[in-house]
This record gives sequence, C-alpha cells and structure tokens, in this order.
Amino acid sequence: MQFHDTPRFPRGFRCASRLCGLKPSGRDLSLFVSDVDAAAAAVFTRNHFPGAPVILGRETVRGGVLRAVVVNSKVSNVATGQAGLAHARRMAVAAAAEVGTVPGRVLVSSTGVIGVPLPIEKIEAGLVGMAAELTADPLVGAVGIMTTDTRPKAISLDAGAAVITLVGKGAGMIEPNLATMLIYIFTDAALAPPALDRLLRNAVNESFNMLSIDTDTSTSDTCAILANGLAGAVDETVFQAALTAGCVRMAELVARDGEGATKLLRVTVRGAESRAAARTVAKSVVNSPLVKTMVYGADPNVGRLLMAIGKCVGVQIVPERTHAWINGVPVVAVGARASFDDAVVRERLAGDTIDIEIELGTGAAAATAFGCDLTEGYIRENAAYYSS
Repeated sequence: MQFHDTPRFPRGFRCASRLCGLKPSGRDLSLFVSDVDAAAAAVFTRNHFPGAPVILGRETVRGGVLRAVVVNSKVSNVATGQAGLAHARRMAVAAAAEVGTVPGRVLVSSTGVIGVPLPIEKIEAGLVGMAAELTADPLVGAVGIMTTDTRPKAISLDAGAAVITLVGKGAGMIEPNLATMLIYIFTDAALAPPALDRLLRNAVNESFNMLSIDTDTSTSDTCAILANGLAGAVDETVFQAALTAGCVRMAELVARDGEGATKLLRVTVRGAESRAAARTVAKSVVNSPLVKTMVYGADPNVGRLLMAIGKCVGVQIVPERTHAWINGVPVVAVGARASFDDAVVRERLAGDTIDIEIELGTGAAAATAFGCDLTEGYIRENAAYYSS
C-alpha cells in the first residue's frame, strides 16, 4: 500500500485542538468533525473497569451515526462512578452544541490518569469556539490526544477513490482485547454501519489485537471508524486491504513509540497448527520481558526465544521442526542453537527494527505480533505516573 507522504483528511473531515487547562502546557483537547453525518462503528476495551467514555461510547455507537469525536488527554475519567458518566455526557453535549449536532452523534473519549475526577468545566469552556479553528491537518488533532506519546501519530492512504486517515495515540498500558489505545479512522467511502463494523473488526484483529507494549489492557481502549460517503461507493475488498494496511502501520507506530522504547519488535510465526496457535506463540515472544530486554541490549541470547516458544504449553511444539531467525540470520535450527556469529547477530539487533521469524513446522497457519523493547525508560515513565 502507498501511504501519503503527508497525512491528510478525506473529503469533509477536519479537526482542531487546544489547551483547556488539563495539562500545564501543550494541548489537551481535540475535536474531529465531519461536515455531514457519517456512518460509524467502533470496538472498545473488554477490561472489566471501563471508563465512563467507553460506557457512553457503546451506547452512542449503537446508533450507527456520528458527526464528531471529542477527546481530552491527561485525565481518563475512569473509576469515577456515576459522576464520571454524567461528565462524559456533558462533554458530548458541549461538543454537539459547538458543531451543530445532537449529543447522540458525538463520540467521547478521555485518556490519562485513572481515578481522578474529570474537570468538565474546563473542557466545556475549551470547546467554545473550536469549530472556527477546524483544519484539514490531522496531525493537529493528534497532538491534543497525546499522553506519554513522544510524537503525534497520523497517517493516510487511498482506498480506490476514497481516502482512509488514521489518528491515534498510545504508548503504555497496551495489549488490546477487541480494541486498542485510542484510534480514530476517517474515510469518505460510502459504507453502511454493519459493513463498517465487519471491516473494522477484521482489520483490528490483524493489527491492534496483535500489538503489545506491556501486556496490560487499558480501561479506555477505543477504536472507531467514521465514513461520510462523500467519495461514493468503494469495492469492499479494496477497502479492507487498505484499512488493514493502515491499522498495521498505526500499530507499528504505536509500538515504536512505546514508553521508553528504542526499537520496534515484530514477531512472525509460520507453520503453526492453527491461526490461534500462531497468534499465541507470536504474542508469547513479543510479550516476554526476557526477549524484550535481549532486543534492547542487542544480546544474541537465543535461549530466551526457545523459552518463550516452549512455554506455550497449549500449542503443538515439536523441537525438531522448530527454526528461528533474527533479522534474517538463522539462530535456531531443529530446536537447537544454530551455528552463527555472535557479532553478526549483535549487529542486526542493534538496529531500530527487529524482525524475529519462527517456523514451527506443524501446519500452515501464520500470524505477526507487534511490540517493542523494554528499557529503563519504561520504569521511569511509570514509577510516578499518577503523581506527575
């Protein structure tokens, strides 16, 4: 897929962001708007302690139509009880008034510290006048939803005559379960909500549900898609391919920007007995702290790979059929350490993208997981996150 050199919105979408006072500086409030009502679908976290915006979002998305998305950073509005839900509803009301729609057509999201009351009055005041600042640059909206991210994340690509744009954030507390961090997808393709829901779930299953920074599933995970139809009908096969490619690229951007991360880690498992088995092994390797620190330290300790593969006790593993490669260098052959030059593997591990490939030799299924290395920076970032 060919991604645009500079991300841009599809026809009829714009965004704005502001500092409303939740953060001491920067931007902490973003508004994404379609010029017309858009068909919509979304998936959310399966964590048993969902935030108020997720509870409200599930209700909102059942209508299948959205006009706007409003997102604040710094405070997640999670574990805030009925007051938090009331604040989420007030946030939808304020955004709807600003863009000229009804609250039921506004998706609300919040991200940041858990267990802190949402300063709703600051958000309501901050939304006033934002419609006059709407721009066609999706990076403007991406800036306002950042928490521990080091850079805004927005990409776009063509899907036939339509455009797909993804805006996202996420750096920690990430191992999605039916959804991901905060990801918003905008397209001018004409697609009905049931089709959008199916296409979105297919793409999420191949991308964000194969992404892990730290094995932790957030209480706020949301992935939504809005399709305003201004480009007309599109071939669903073409659209699915582009949507999945966009979600995979965004998953890689999030992984590369994981808290404290210095490297993108991709683990591809082939020759598994089933798709589920391939996913299990790929996730086991990408989640292993020992593999992640091996990657960080550029240490060719392939015993850690064997450990992470072998602990998948519910998967058929035949050591004599198991092989592995690190950035193309054979490091495991027939279940044992291959004959390789440590210096060569160290050099390959020193790069900023590490591809680990595993062949199980028990079937024909494959899967790829996305993650990052584990560094001292992750500990520094999270040791005092609530207090900072």
